[in-house]
Amino acid sequence: MSVDDAPDTEALGRVFLARVIEPGDEVAGRWVREFGVGEVVRRLRAGEDALPGVSGQRWAGLVARAGRAEPERDLAEARDAGVRFVAPGDGEWPGQLDDLGDARPLGLWVRGRASLRMWALRSVAVVGARACTEYGAHMAATLAAGLAERGWVVVSGGAYGVDGAAHRGALGAGGATVAVLACGVDRPYPRGHTQLITRIAEQGLVVGELPPGDHPTPSRFVLRNRVIAALTRGTVVVEAAHRSGSLVTARAAQRLGRHTIGVPGPATSGLSAGVHELLRQDAVLVTDAADVVELVGDMGELAPDRRGPVLPRDLLDAPARRVLAALPGPRAATVEEIARGALTTPDDAIARLYELRSLGYVERHGDGWKLTRQAMISVRGGRREC
Repeated sequence: MSVDDAPDTEALGRVFLARVIEPGDEVAGRWVREFGVGEVVRRLRAGEDALPGVSGQRWAGLVARAGRAEPERDLAEARDAGVRFVAPGDGEWPGQLDDLGDARPLGLWVRGRASLRMWALRSVAVVGARACTEYGAHMAATLAAGLAERGWVVVSGGAYGVDGAAHRGALGAGGATVAVLACGVDRPYPRGHTQLITRIAEQGLVVGELPPGDHPTPSRFVLRNRVIAALTRGTVVVEAAHRSGSLVTARAAQRLGRHTIGVPGPATSGLSAGVHELLRQDAVLVTDAADVVELVGDMGELAPDRRGPVLPRDLLDAPARRVLAALPGPRAATVEEIARGALTTPDDAIARLYELRSLGYVERHGDGWKLTRQAMISVRGGRREC
């Protein structure tokens, strides 16, 4: 839902609940499923007739939060920050998040121009230690760059260490990356990554469950990891000690039936001990981006067929059609050249190209992009309409 549009009752109710209920609260998720958003909002506002499954003390705490919630104000602050609210059922909602069941987010706040649903279709999580070694940072950046060069979206948590290296690797390769935060997306955290997260919002997407201005807590970091796992086709862990939060992401990926992947480290490194434990279980060992793509590229229903039929052009919005029309036939073109032809910025062109890649229209060749063979006839036939 664009915050420029008048929100419907369901969407406004979800914005209200996002301020009242903590991420991943399965009891509240069951309320929404069984009673509906409107009834849950009504009961919380009234403060009477506690919903089932919580103590009186817990209910009183939720009612107190409800008394301070101002969903219209949250939407206004989001609009001012260039943020939109995406709820289940919206066209941009990634359907794979529904695999979380009652722990599914009530909605997501999204900062950036690209379509979250399209980007999530071809995405891989790269996570690991915050206090990583030089080896860990190098492997994360190299893997992310390689994935971006192959047309994959890199998802991570925006933290120091492996997360930051993965985001930088994807950005440096001119690729797409998504940062999933454990706080309001209008307030980058950690603060030392403000410039990086701002850059991600310009070239990629910044996503979070918490409403504008909300702060991170240890439990919110842990619960944020389930979103990273659910959004992506697989989770790659680069350096993780036995108690690392990135292992939470990997285990969530396992429970959801996603690929769990590990990059080995030195046998003597405590920072790789958690990864090695994963590899002794069900995780798959990889050493480069080609290994990752070989694994996740075969993933069931989420995987668009690279050689399948081109999806209808009416799925594309006008900016995407202009970028598609700017590709010069059979040869590869740089992002800058495509942006000039589409009368847009390079960052916007990158966002649209990754959407087009998820639909099978374009493919990446080194530093350039070109039409797929299946797209040639479609684009030539409709170029005058773009």
